[in-house]
Amino acid sequence: MTKTNEIISGFERYVIANYTRQPVVIVRGEGSRVWDADGRSYLDLFPGWGVSGIGYSHPRVVEAVCTQARRLMHMPNNFFNELQGKLAQAIVERAFPSQCFFCNSGAEAIEAALKVARLVGQPHGRTEFITMTGSFHGRTFGAMSATAQGKYSAPFAPVVPGFHYVPFGDADAAEAAMSDRVCAVLVEPIQGEGGVKVAPPEYFERLRTLCDESGALLIFDEVQTGCGRLGHWFGYQYVNVEPDVITLAKALGDGFPIGALVVGREYAQALRPGTHASTYGGSPLACAAALAVFEVIEGDGLLDNVRRMGEHLRRRLGGLVEEFSFVTEARGAGLMQGIELSVPGVEIVTGCLERGLIINCTGGTVVRFLPAYTITAEELDEGLDVLRGVLAEVGA
Repeated sequence: MTKTNEIISGFERYVIANYTRQPVVIVRGEGSRVWDADGRSYLDLFPGWGVSGIGYSHPRVVEAVCTQARRLMHMPNNFFNELQGKLAQAIVERAFPSQCFFCNSGAEAIEAALKVARLVGQPHGRTEFITMTGSFHGRTFGAMSATAQGKYSAPFAPVVPGFHYVPFGDADAAEAAMSDRVCAVLVEPIQGEGGVKVAPPEYFERLRTLCDESGALLIFDEVQTGCGRLGHWFGYQYVNVEPDVITLAKALGDGFPIGALVVGREYAQALRPGTHASTYGGSPLACAAALAVFEVIEGDGLLDNVRRMGEHLRRRLGGLVEEFSFVTEARGAGLMQGIELSVPGVEIVTGCLERGLIINCTGGTVVRFLPAYTITAEELDEGLDVLRGVLAEVGA
């Protein structure tokens, strides 16, 4: 029995099987590579579902976490926390005039955003939301109810009431759904789990105008697009439309659990004492990790690298569209891109894994890439050469 099989055997005895898992046990990561329990290495172009934004085990994040762990790991939020204040400042100075609430995940950040919208809107009879088909906002009840994909919510019906779903990219549909009962419009700058779906800037401009005219808040779910993924600090800067609220997580901590709600100053005071809280949210340890992430992204010029490597990735993916008839489209921005297939994508992802490449399939037919911001052209070419070989076998 290999080490991998031994670990999986014990794992399956004690851990609930609520994930579809690859038969690989990852034990170590560095940069864009990971190693399994049997010593095999893999190039990861989808590190941690976009969590490891500056790569696995970045030495400056590791150093920050270890240093802070020796000093103070947790402090209740009824005391002031210096690092939490510094992290909020780092976010706000790169975003818009706002204030932050910290939690532990993207779904928690979405839940907080929904509560802010209701707190702002309820005195005016506004309690409903508009969200987009194909969206994904998380698996807690509020976030799941906002997610306009029935496959996630059907087993748990009834969902939280008050959500109206309209097609992503269709501003006319959003306008038709708007009423004086809507407190917020929730949208992703680029849909991730929905298949790396992109809408033009004009769409987001229409949503901004619609919210301004109606009095609803505009919330951007930036759990995937935030913290540099699109070559800007935040995805709203890529589409050039400023929302009232953004949610952050994933790359914010480079593997350390942390989420953030960023609320425009006009609305931030809605979260009064007693309206919301998080026991572990914004701990000194989490904030130390996130501050190191900001320092690395800025100090190492990684936003520029995201833009340059994003163009390189776009060219290579475009070449696959030209070469293979069943690769029908390449789309995305920065280091959040994918290819649409006319065949199932799961076997392609599996074939790549067998050859030492980690990528992802979403929606059944979209092969997705969320490489680390530190990725090099050589690493991208290595991975895309593997993908091309697998595609050639499928098309043979």
